[in-house]
Amino acid sequence: MQAQMPAQGRGPGIDPHSTHQGRSYLIGLGYAVALTLSSFWAASTHAVYAPAVPVLLGVLAIAQMGVHLAFFLQISSAPDQANNFFALIFGVFISALVIIGSITIMSNLNHSMMSMDQLMQMQR
Repeated sequence: MQAQMPAQGRGPGIDPHSTHQGRSYLIGLGYAVALTLSSFWAASTHAVYAPAVPVLLGVLAIAQMGVHLAFFLQISSAPDQANNFFALIFGVFISALVIIGSITIMSNLNHSMMSMDQLMQMQR
């Protein structure tokens, strides 16, 4: 009889031999709700130093994405999850490429645009 090795690299609360998958989703839901409520609190309170609010919201957003990846999409570092991980990295790369390219194009257009005074002179 072969001893069963513990699952390594699995997402939190994920056991392939268990029928309690709903528990993982409930834990993830609890974390997601807590992070969402804390984001709304951080945006509306004066208890946080005002220039630090965008940084705090960014950190909470990244934590929210981590919760969604781990608990709902069940992306982990398991060897059988390599394709999912690479697909995620590719999606992040393409999204970053589109966002950075759009910002670059808009910045270039803004720089090349005529001022309002020049536009008014052309209309006369």
